[in-house]
Amino acid sequence: MENNNTEMLLGANDMAKLGCNDCAGCSDCCRGMGDSILLDPYDIYMLQAAVGQTFSQLLRDPIDLHVEDGLILPAIRMQEDTDACGFLSKDGRCSIHSHRPGLCRLFPLGRNYDEQGLRYFVLEDACRIGSRTKVKIKKWLEIGQLPKYEQFLTVWHDLKKRIQEQIAEHGSDEYAQKANVVFLETFYQTPYDTEQDFYLQFDSRLANERIAGIIGGSPAAV
Repeated sequence: MENNNTEMLLGANDMAKLGCNDCAGCSDCCRGMGDSILLDPYDIYMLQAAVGQTFSQLLRDPIDLHVEDGLILPAIRMQEDTDACGFLSKDGRCSIHSHRPGLCRLFPLGRNYDEQGLRYFVLEDACRIGSRTKVKIKKWLEIGQLPKYEQFLTVWHDLKKRIQEQIAEHGSDEYAQKANVVFLETFYQTPYDTEQDFYLQFDSRLANERIAGIIGGSPAAV
């Protein structure tokens, strides 16, 4: 989610009212979220490390596919019987907390991308816990190598936007299908080595000639 109010934008070293007593007795943000918890390649890398399953195996239950402006992206699937995240335990706790997706780590923050880079803003009414305490954002996110992670997110945000623009510009179902096949194969379906650095693997995939073809809008290259 993006924000146009630049006066409220925060950096990773800023403090914000985020502390919620470890979500004690509350799992509201893990329920009824529809397909809004979109997953990026780093999320898939972390999920593979957490549960030892490939992307194709994860698609059998805890995640699903969602179309956003013509681009197919995976998202956490809410369970039919409970309308809750499939990783939520019976006692209302996250079973993959140390490997949870970026949007879960972020909440109740949003991300803003502009010429100054990636910054954050507080979603004031998103969390029902009212008396939250101030926490430094980078501590709240609990992400190792945070500068690298933020750089990855910025590149990923730009890549998605450029591919979505090409899909819209071509206006062809055939082109959209081909672009999505290459996109999913490159960044999701091909398993990541969870024993190796994610960012090196992502950069290698980013340099894929077929991805360059999609960005350049060349159907022949796709």
